[in-house]
Amino acid sequence: MKRVYDLAEALRRNPEHIKAAQEMTLNVNKPLLGLKGRHGLFGSDQWWESIRSGHLAVKTVSGVIQEMAFAGQDARWGNQSNSFKLKLEDGSVLLESMYAHEKADRKLFRPGATVVIAYVLDELKNQPAQDGGVNYAESVLDMLVSMPSHD
Repeated sequence: MKRVYDLAEALRRNPEHIKAAQEMTLNVNKPLLGLKGRHGLFGSDQWWESIRSGHLAVKTVSGVIQEMAFAGQDARWGNQSNSFKLKLEDGSVLLESMYAHEKADRKLFRPGATVVIAYVLDELKNQPAQDGGVNYAESVLDMLVSMPSHD
């Protein structure tokens, strides 16, 4: 397995993402938008410590890519993919975006590849969820993809 994405690295490369998320959390004029910030502001030292200590839950899923897909309305070139359908171990199928720091790693996302994704669950300001439970944002912490075998 190769780690193709790490949130800490992504935030180091794009600190504006942290700033935008924190500003939305702190914006009292937008009471239904953004993260609640109960366990620290997104990307802060307190937030990372909350992940390490278990105050912010981490959910991990794994499965096998069934097919490549294109999601969203962005322009694309030819048959370019930006997402994939992942068949999870419980038989359900998840549509997820491709996360990779290096463009070359995008080729690792292919039908038959195994993918492991860790998400941090952070409470949203907008509560409760439609089912009456807690409404969470699921941010990808890590994404790992199996390497092709060279038989």
